[in-house]
Amino acid sequence: MEKFEEEVKELIETSGPAEAAAKIKPLLHKHKNIPLNIGITGETGSGKSTFVNAFRGLDDEDEGAAPTGVVETTSVATPYPHPHHPNVVFWDLPGIGTTKFPADKYLKLVGFEKFDFFIIISATRFRENDTKLAEEIQRMGKKFYFVRSKIDDEVRNEKRRAVRQKKAFNEEQTLDKIRENSIQGVKSQQVFLVSSVDLHLYDFRLLGETLTKDLPAHKRHALLLAVPNVSLGIINQKKEALQSDIKWYAVLSAGVAAVPIPGLSLVLDVALLVSVVSEYQVTFGLDSSSLENLARSAEVPLNDLKAAMKSPLAVNEISKDLIIKLLTSSVGDAALTKVEAFFIGIPIFGIPAAITATNKALNAFLSMLAEDAQRVFEKALGLNTPV
Repeated sequence: MEKFEEEVKELIETSGPAEAAAKIKPLLHKHKNIPLNIGITGETGSGKSTFVNAFRGLDDEDEGAAPTGVVETTSVATPYPHPHHPNVVFWDLPGIGTTKFPADKYLKLVGFEKFDFFIIISATRFRENDTKLAEEIQRMGKKFYFVRSKIDDEVRNEKRRAVRQKKAFNEEQTLDKIRENSIQGVKSQQVFLVSSVDLHLYDFRLLGETLTKDLPAHKRHALLLAVPNVSLGIINQKKEALQSDIKWYAVLSAGVAAVPIPGLSLVLDVALLVSVVSEYQVTFGLDSSSLENLARSAEVPLNDLKAAMKSPLAVNEISKDLIIKLLTSSVGDAALTKVEAFFIGIPIFGIPAAITATNKALNAFLSMLAEDAQRVFEKALGLNTPV
């Protein structure tokens, strides 16, 4: 993005903010829609489809969810776009080692070239087919990650066994044992222990951090916005990622759609604000459908989650009237942030009013929603949840 920034500065200096806005619009659209294709594979019955659904914030029964069952329900590579970030696509791949998809021909049959990386899932220890697949993926220059699924069931069974045997139960020791057993025969690979029912438990947070760290920067941004809110750290990272784009929206607002706001000395493109803030809302999981799913999965009354939120931007539909109401009540005096530094040294008469005002408004709205996301997370999962 550094080259892009220099080009924008030069455009503003030589031609003004309107031409810079015209250049930014298609590039920002491309930036927001960078494709990310994730292959989810493993043996039949390993919980691939449930994992795909959980990562996308859906229950198995929800509309658009990948079908699940005790027998192989995936017969072809099936794409499942993220409901709010459709450029991020999870591919539910057929089980490896079946007669239709033998291990030695698996990658060719599923079209491995289109995938950015693979997640290999097992509900037990990883087997010979998984190891062969991992080696072939690595040979072809792509990354893979081992995920041991259904850990909540495993922990529950071990706890019951300890009670029957009148022994003390130690969850950490149990998890360490599962990790060790899972990767026997697998060459020096980390395994992530995951419960698709309770993503905030065990290693899902670590998995998300590892995936985003390993991806190139332009793909990392796409995945981060799609990762479920499983920790306060993830919420903060999402805020930072969204905040990094505000300067581009601020320049974009200098176009012809910017108009004065009645009662304020502000010039703003309100339609742009509505679009961006709506994106913030769904990215933080504060839209109605996301909150309903969270209430159901966390077994917390929906009204309790709503009561935890302080901003009118959460839950409510983001509209022009709502944005203008908030601007006239609280955001007009928001402090300028480092977007101003981006324009230092550009020989124009100050910073265009629309750029300054849009920057103020988006930073304030983003902070409101990020804080509400933290409150909802704490209410749903408890202050004692490791974050």
